[in-house]
Order: sequence, then C-alpha cells, then structure tokens
Amino acid sequence: MSYKLKSFFRLLLISVVFWTIAFVLLTALRYNGLENQLKLFTDEERLYLPIREYYFFSILIGLIVSVFYTIIEFIFDRLSKRLILGLSIIFKSIVYFILIVIILSASSFLLEIELDRDLSNDNGWWKTNLRFWTTVVYFVIASVVFSLIRLANDRFGRGNFIQVLLGTYKRPKEQERVLMFIDLKDSTKIAEHIGHKMYSQFIQDCFIDLNITLGRYDAEVYQYVGDEAVIYWPSRKGFHRNNCINLFYAFQSKLKKKKAYYNTKYGFMPEFKAGIHFGKLMVAEVGTVKKDLAFHGDVINTASRIQSLCNSYGKKLLVSESVLTKLNISDTHYELISQDIELRGKQERLKIYAINYSE
Repeated sequence: MSYKLKSFFRLLLISVVFWTIAFVLLTALRYNGLENQLKLFTDEERLYLPIREYYFFSILIGLIVSVFYTIIEFIFDRLSKRLILGLSIIFKSIVYFILIVIILSASSFLLEIELDRDLSNDNGWWKTNLRFWTTVVYFVIASVVFSLIRLANDRFGRGNFIQVLLGTYKRPKEQERVLMFIDLKDSTKIAEHIGHKMYSQFIQDCFIDLNITLGRYDAEVYQYVGDEAVIYWPSRKGFHRNNCINLFYAFQSKLKKKKAYYNTKYGFMPEFKAGIHFGKLMVAEVGTVKKDLAFHGDVINTASRIQSLCNSYGKKLLVSESVLTKLNISDTHYELISQDIELRGKQERLKIYAINYSE
C-alpha cells in the first residue's frame, strides 16, 4: 500500500472517531433528558422518535461527515504546501458550508420519511433555521478543535502530543533515537549568486520537497537551522527497511526529478549531504512561552560532527558504526572511511562509513 493511501486511511480513522464522538455529544446535549423536562410544562410529544434513534442518526451523520472531511482535508493538505493558508481556509470553509447544507437536508428528508411528518426542508430552509445555524457553529468549533489537535501533533511529532498532554516529558526521559543532520552543499556560493531573498525561497522549496518525502519513511523533523534540517526516528522505525538511509536517497531522487524547475528558477540544482548517528539521549519538555520537546546528549553532537565531515571526504552520506550495524545492506554498499575520528571534548574515537546505496 502506498504512503498516500496509508495517510488517507490514517486520517479517515481519526476523523471517524472524532466526528462520531462529536455528533453523539451534540445529540446528548440537545436531546438527552429533554423529553422528561418538556413533560413538566406541556403534554405535546416533542421527541418524535426514541432517543436511541437520534443517536443512530448522529452516528450516521458523523460517519458521513468524517468521510467527506477526510477527502477535503487530504486534498487541501496536498495543496497547502503551495497554497496560501488564508486562501486554503476560505476555500475549505465554503466547501464545508455547502457540505453541511447537503448533509442536513438529506438527513431531514430521511427523518421526514421515518416520522411520516412534514419537516421544514424546502429550498433555502437553512437560511432562517436556528437549529441549522446552531449545528454550523458547533461544526466550526469542532473543526477548530480537530485542526488544533492535528497542528499540535505536527508540531511535537506524531504521537508526542498525547505524551505532552500526559506530562510524560515534564521530567527528562532516556530514549533511543536515530538522528540525521542534513545540510545544503555549497550554500554560501548559492546565496552569493542569487541573493538572500531568492536563497530563502530556494531553501523553502528544498524543505517542502523534504517534507513531502518524510512521511513515507516514518521520519520526524526535530528542527530547522538555516539551511540544515535535523531529522529523527525512534530506533525501531529508523532501521525498519533501512528508513534512515532510504529517506536520504528518496529526497535526492525527488530533487533530481525537479532539476529543470530548480535550474530554471534559481540557476542551481540543490545537493545535500547528511550524517547519521544512533544512540541514547534525553527527551525533555522545555520552555513555557514557546513549549517544545528538546533532545539532550552526545548523540546530537556526534551526528552533527559526522555530517560536517562529508565535505572533507567528498561523500554525500556518512554514518557511524552504531548505525551501520543496524542496517540491512550488503558490504558492497558501504565503505570504511575512517576508524580514527576524534570527537570534540571526548577521548572516544569513532568509525565512520560512507553509504552508497539506493532503495
């Protein structure tokens, strides 16, 4: 199954859970206990169906909404990499409004058949219908909550947002991570030739292409520093099917496919170099004004040091011995570069290997 298809079904699953709960909650707030309260003031039967039937319709609406919501979000997630955020919000709002009118109109027709009653569902019925606008407001609030959850999940990395909510990293936790430092080659030369404004757009385009590639290999971005990105994986995901090195070559392939675009727009074809190291580090929640998850430990400094050696040895991808021993590649795809790399401030020496491998 392709990565895009996996992403779609992952979003669909989350949407089904969220929107089903959201509409069941709306039904509970609107109808639960209402019939007993009304009997205190009137003999009129206001709940035309048993309450369980309303819950059934709320689940049905939640499922329908989640399918359309997933399709719309999936499409705009792809477009948002190039589309201005404000335009994306406006377009999505229009689509969602039309979607709500259609779904609630269809639901009204179904209830009309079920109840054998004449309900208000003529053309334009929604313009003056209080319940419709109440549902719209509720949908907007729920959408904002869902969007914030997704943004927070993107901000902290998949799965980390729940850990932050639970306070898991209030105290530093020791965890194994695979770290990749990936850096633009000849960045100074490029910046001097195209100027700082075009150079900024150049880096932005490169990182957009990198971001498109990340999900296929279960990678997360730790941080961006100038023209450098720091990528990480939990150890299991990083070495699964050689994800940590396949990502680098997939990114290289992505850039090559867009060679004409980069050469036409900037006059340069971007080339990146990377260093990868693996080991234990501390993960901690830091900051109050701008909360973030921070990594502390020698693994970070070592990965950065390995990446800095790429130019010296004329190689694009260097890895430490701790990484190589976890990879599933033949000895024809790597070579020992040095077994005498001294790390700053440490007596320890490191074996470094160059990888020449494609998935």
